[in-house]
Amino acid sequence: MLDKPSPAPSQSQQQSQFALHLAGTAPVAAALPTADPASPPPAKLAPDWHRFFNFLGGDGFDDLSHRTANLHRQIRDNGVTYNVYADANGPQRPWSLDLFPLLLSAQDWTQIARGITQRARLLDRIMADVYGPQQLLSLGLLPTALVQGHPGYLRAMHGVQPAGGTFLHIAAFDLARGPDGRWWVVSQRTQAPSGLGYLLENRLTISRLFPQAFREMKVQALAASYKALIDGMKAHSPAGARGEDSRIVLLTPGPYNETYFEHAYLARYLGLTLVEGSDLLVRDDKLYLKTLQGLEPVHGLLKRLDDEFLDPLELRSDSTLGVPGLLQAIRAGNVLVTNTPGSAFLESSALLGFLPALSRHLLDQPLAMPSLATWWCGEQAALQSVLPRLKECVIKATYPNVGSSSVIAQTLSSREIDEWAGRLVRRSEDYTVQAYLPLSQTPTWQGQRIAPRSTMLRVFAVADGAGSWQVLPGGLARLAGVNAKIASMQQGGSSADVWVVSSPAAAPPATNTGTTVPAGAEPGAAPQVWTRHRHKPAVTSRAAENLFWLGRYTERTENAIRMARLTLQSLNGEDQSSQPLLAWLSELAVKNGLVLDTVPPATQARRVFERSLIASLADTEQAASVGYNLRALKGAASAVRERLSQEQWHVIVRAEEDFFRRCESFSGPDHPATQALEYSSVEALRALESASSFLAAMTGAQTDRMSRDDGWRLLSTGRHIERLHTLSAALILGFETGAVHDEGGFDAMLALFDSTITFHAQYQQQRDIPALLDLLVLDRDNPRSLGWVTQTLRGRLARLAENTAGKAQAPELTQTLPDPGSWILRELCIAAPGAAQDQPYASLLNQLARCCEAAFDLSDLLSRRYFSHVAQDEHSLGA
Repeated sequence: MLDKPSPAPSQSQQQSQFALHLAGTAPVAAALPTADPASPPPAKLAPDWHRFFNFLGGDGFDDLSHRTANLHRQIRDNGVTYNVYADANGPQRPWSLDLFPLLLSAQDWTQIARGITQRARLLDRIMADVYGPQQLLSLGLLPTALVQGHPGYLRAMHGVQPAGGTFLHIAAFDLARGPDGRWWVVSQRTQAPSGLGYLLENRLTISRLFPQAFREMKVQALAASYKALIDGMKAHSPAGARGEDSRIVLLTPGPYNETYFEHAYLARYLGLTLVEGSDLLVRDDKLYLKTLQGLEPVHGLLKRLDDEFLDPLELRSDSTLGVPGLLQAIRAGNVLVTNTPGSAFLESSALLGFLPALSRHLLDQPLAMPSLATWWCGEQAALQSVLPRLKECVIKATYPNVGSSSVIAQTLSSREIDEWAGRLVRRSEDYTVQAYLPLSQTPTWQGQRIAPRSTMLRVFAVADGAGSWQVLPGGLARLAGVNAKIASMQQGGSSADVWVVSSPAAAPPATNTGTTVPAGAEPGAAPQVWTRHRHKPAVTSRAAENLFWLGRYTERTENAIRMARLTLQSLNGEDQSSQPLLAWLSELAVKNGLVLDTVPPATQARRVFERSLIASLADTEQAASVGYNLRALKGAASAVRERLSQEQWHVIVRAEEDFFRRCESFSGPDHPATQALEYSSVEALRALESASSFLAAMTGAQTDRMSRDDGWRLLSTGRHIERLHTLSAALILGFETGAVHDEGGFDAMLALFDSTITFHAQYQQQRDIPALLDLLVLDRDNPRSLGWVTQTLRGRLARLAENTAGKAQAPELTQTLPDPGSWILRELCIAAPGAAQDQPYASLLNQLARCCEAAFDLSDLLSRRYFSHVAQDEHSLGA
């Protein structure tokens, strides 16, 4: 039996739904824009909106444009993105959020919550029957074609009882409001419903912009539902059933997914480890996480991946996103997956037409919230019933492989209607027809005025126990674009926060102080101290590798900026005629990718070299210059975004944007060829100085704002490996070119090591080579000296080996590096045994060469042991 279709509202009904810009009480009406004289007569402002606008403050509507600017700034600063596949301008698009929230009264929300809770229970019961006794198919209550003919039905999961006995833990429902104020279910999502992260970001952003309205209107909080989801997963997981601690991870397809921001955001908010398929391994029908400590068991998986990609052994063999053997681990009951694979058939729009009868059969109660009238054309009676009214309906695909675009028949010509009717007759099972309900409208702030936008509400239900559900108080409102009939983020839509207005809440519980008084204890009795076991978050091998390269690219970018600044300043300074200095700078620039090796050195063509250096600053294809390293830094950071604070990520994004924007002003395609070179040098130096400031902020965040776990140690190790190699190689070139013996080259060497102030404070104006070596090589209090770098590296590696599976290899890791304790200044300044007497610094050059070689060897060794796990003596991840 089908739900009764809703009548289409008239134009006057649609206008009466949007009465926001019409007359209200005096304080509000005075702030509202003047209505068009041709518009319908004023209607009374809804009570909740009346309260909302009265909390705007003294500036009223005049302040909304300023709040909109703050909104866009917050979205940009927080790096909230939603990637659009069809966007040819790039994969990253800022998340679109409207200034006004969607307001729901407590009465409306009570009805929604009751209806959604019932539907979540119903869907879980349907899935339990379909993958169990299949009585619904036997009784004809559910057509076999809609289940076993659906590509989302997984035969490999038939007969499987999931861990904890619950098939669904998250369900999302898209709702539309009719002209009579009644809510209707339009569709449902069960595979990996998106929006839980975005709606939380929406809430945090909008509540800050309207703090008084949010507080005084008693908007219901969201945090309890998220906690209920995780607590429910832990309780239902195999470890939770045994009373043990559960490890829950969040599985993402990776940074190129359109909702990757949400995955990283949710993982950070929920305290879960964000993993990709390559981070997981199935062994002996159990799921494990590859970490620096070896294999660690995983008991729960919150997946943000469509089912077909989960297991290349049993599903799509070409998938590189899933985990081989995952279905077998699920069948063995050793891992809880949210949601249990195989729920995609529940998302078919055709299923909505059968839910009323299924609810009466399985729950013995009618549906509390109706679905839009739906006809599956695979039933001849339904097909014949819907063909005459096709013009008033929406045509949808029954199966995802048919196509996902919905067709609103009202927009079709008579000829197109006839063509669709023929298509429905020929391929009836592939299509479902649904009654057309014009979306209700909500007010939005568009520039300087209030304008209506069609709205669809996505509501989430989460399981918090066996057969028990919570409905997240609020949801994600999706707004259609101007003149659009479909609310879709992929088609240029927007979003809005959803406020469930409630009565004044009870006083919040007291903050937990870590102590408690036992039950029955007398007042004033000594409190019992809680002892809590601290769980160290796992560092996956993939995250460790990206952190390692984040450190390397941070240091590499900083070095490239310092070299480029030093070169431009020297080429235009008082030492520009020093041939040793120019030779040293030319060699440095080529070896570090600042200019191509085909460019004449500065000793031969100083202006050509300078022009090439400036032109290559933002080159990301032919030169590994500043722009290339900044982009690589951002790429490494994006892969571990859940481990970075919003401020740290914002600095990284701003650094890249600012540098490329500045470079366009002096080296872009519109830059006139006749512009003075000196002007380009000045602008280039300004861009490098700005980038240097951003790099200083990044270094500070990495040094002072990150937890000292093994991931941070690898990040720090990456930085010091890069510094060891770069400074050692630069010092070698300084002696080979003779720059270190030149006054200008001597000062430039100090500047490259960022030790000018320290040197002059200790040695005044000396130009003494032993003094230089004492500060740049031996001084273990100077963080830019080679002695400090090698000593710090050895300490980081020893601690890393103690905490990880490579404890036995600690000596090998540290012995890869030279021991700075054995370096003696006198020996570094004399010729090595057998060396010519005209090479007084041969011993020094040998040690510097060892440092360069050790940096390369250590990088390879860390990669084999901790990232790829292919070292011969490494068995923690072996068979």
